[in-house]
Amino acid sequence: MSRSSTDKASTSEKFTTLKITKPATNTGGFNALKSAFSHASKYMKPSQAIKISTKINQKGGFDCPGCAWPDPDDERSSLGEYCENGMKAMSEEMQKTTIGHDFFKKHSVEELSELSDFEIGKSGRLSEPMFLAEGATHYEPLSWNAAFEKVGAHLNALNNPDEAVFYTSGRTTNEAAFLYQLFAREYGTANLPDCSNMCHEASGSALSQTLGIGKGSVTLDDLYKAELVMVIGQNPATNHPRMLSALEKCKNNGGKIVAINPLPEAGLMKFTNPQSPIKMLTGGTKLADVFVPIMINGDVAFMKAILLKLLEKEEQEGGVFDSTFIETHTHGYDAFIEDLKRFNFDECLALSGVDRPTFDAVFELVLNKKKIIVCWAMGLTQHENAVDNIRELVNMLLLKGSIGKEGAGTCPVRGHSNVQGDRTVGIWEAAPQAFLDKIENKYGFKPTTKHGYSVIDAIKAMYEKKAKVFFGLGGNFISAVPDTNYSAQALANCNLTVHVSTKLNRSHLVTGKEALILPCLGRAEKDYQRTGVQVQSVENSMGVVSSTKGILEPCSDKLLSEVAVVCNIANATLEGRSKINWLAYKDDYSLVRDDIQEVVEGFQDYNKRLGQPSGFYLPNGPRVRKFNTKTGKANFTVNKLPEWKLKASELVMMTIRSHDQFNTTIYGLDDRYRGIFNERRVILMNREDMKARNLEEHQVVNIKSEFKGKTRRANNFKVVAYDIPKQCCATYFPEANVLVPIDNYAHTAKTPASKSVIVTVVPST
Repeated sequence: MSRSSTDKASTSEKFTTLKITKPATNTGGFNALKSAFSHASKYMKPSQAIKISTKINQKGGFDCPGCAWPDPDDERSSLGEYCENGMKAMSEEMQKTTIGHDFFKKHSVEELSELSDFEIGKSGRLSEPMFLAEGATHYEPLSWNAAFEKVGAHLNALNNPDEAVFYTSGRTTNEAAFLYQLFAREYGTANLPDCSNMCHEASGSALSQTLGIGKGSVTLDDLYKAELVMVIGQNPATNHPRMLSALEKCKNNGGKIVAINPLPEAGLMKFTNPQSPIKMLTGGTKLADVFVPIMINGDVAFMKAILLKLLEKEEQEGGVFDSTFIETHTHGYDAFIEDLKRFNFDECLALSGVDRPTFDAVFELVLNKKKIIVCWAMGLTQHENAVDNIRELVNMLLLKGSIGKEGAGTCPVRGHSNVQGDRTVGIWEAAPQAFLDKIENKYGFKPTTKHGYSVIDAIKAMYEKKAKVFFGLGGNFISAVPDTNYSAQALANCNLTVHVSTKLNRSHLVTGKEALILPCLGRAEKDYQRTGVQVQSVENSMGVVSSTKGILEPCSDKLLSEVAVVCNIANATLEGRSKINWLAYKDDYSLVRDDIQEVVEGFQDYNKRLGQPSGFYLPNGPRVRKFNTKTGKANFTVNKLPEWKLKASELVMMTIRSHDQFNTTIYGLDDRYRGIFNERRVILMNREDMKARNLEEHQVVNIKSEFKGKTRRANNFKVVAYDIPKQCCATYFPEANVLVPIDNYAHTAKTPASKSVIVTVVPST
């Protein structure tokens, strides 16, 4: 009996051999170097590994396809401007093994779907276009022209353009992303969901409303000069390891660091900089001055407790708030204060799960510091009240005047390398009218003003058969999205699913009636076009646009760039009715940048400025205290406490990454810093919660979530006792994504609530 789409989407329930040690108390150092070199030597050709290590994130080199942490504006490390997980990302993307028609002839889709995500990813680099016909069991090769015609025929056969979904991963460059959204809009739809919808959409919504731009306001230099950095809901040692170097500089300059997170992540406790031989020999730098073990989704409550005590001090002594900044640059202060006074300090602190001594230590730092930066990631953005989380952080910064001055501001730490750039150049299902007007003026067609599908909306539309073609430019969609079984059925309902990818992933195995895999160049590979090797560009977390140019020969002569794929499909789909010469762009990417500078604000003299070694900064109003909001000022907001309550039998679960993981890519089976080895099907639980349920270490359990009358299950997880607050637990994604309800997402932003899933845990029978 063949496996269903939901079966193919599910991760393997088989166990490996779980090994537990004490969690690490130090990060980086020799173990990080050892891990990086181990992955490079195992999966890459030695000559390529050496060449990559000298050019990754260097001026004139190529941008790491991993995270979006910024590179220093000035000097870059001569020992290597990359981290352990950056080298793992390169080892994954530049694998020496290639797979093509022989591989797919040998392995059926069903057989491949039974592999673990780690095994699927390590199958090798895709080397030629592949097609899965309706009813077929194996992918077969086809020519690029046939692939372009296949996509065009399916798109042109739809009843209306809104039956197509154009998804984007954050690894896509500015040039490819701009052309992709331009193609979708000329085709006639704004269905442009992207990975922002699943991670920092809540940040963008909250920051746009309060400060006038959906990006952070700080630079890397600000982090060095901050008096206080609050790192909330983030694990930089795994997800953005180079951030630890910036925090180390902050500490060396006298700054203080507060880490607020349900788990005591080792990277924020102590860091040994692998780029510093002296540190490697003498030991690391203590980073966090205070660790706050907060209840999952207790952040608004904790911030309200701080705000209430700040208000109390202001009313007693004065001088706590930056009254000049508030009077000159903000709006809504009186309404905010009136609402704040409705809350009770003791109740807020209790809801946060933080004890009084820990709170007092944090409060004293906030009270006495004037240059404050708040950094956060998905620990804040993936809740129903995620937008409230971010707005409450902004309220605190506004009271302290910590916006628009050196060493202060907002720092949402973005995930994939160009997820912020993709949004900047138009990957947005709800693009502003001013942007659409510029598209019309430039190209002569009128883009739809109807808002398109976000990720959640797109999945529902496919499930309901309102959308019939799914096109994914990068990414591993099925492993990234919530409610795995529902989402798998949604993809299966499509007439065609298309994925542009560098390597095999689970999304290639959960298909529509027909499916295409279109292999593309990796970030480190040379992009040969008619006018020579092409330069592309990306934008990092702090709004710097810089160049990226491949240095390695392509692993196959049948690979195309993402730009070439988009241009050829646009030409095949719109041939005879397009107002755009699509094929000219793929010959010379500088023509794409010429267009971007006319359509997107801040890209004047794009080609010229891209030649600057460190790139250039995009405009950022909050940095200079200019707020492009409806009021023309920075806005205080009124925010509620989370309203859900746990029953005695319930826990609140958050999904997390392991250290051998970036987003949905599984580099290995170890979570070294947390002391968990050779296993991913684990659930981290508080020992008292284990005792209350008569559970023992390593016991196999099943996890169940219920939401709006529907039950979801994930079976076969081993219990790991861990230092996590009571009534909280943690599991890895994508293994636990099946438990995340499709209908539970952030208000305003529709970010899936993957960090606050109410579950019950029972022994497996």
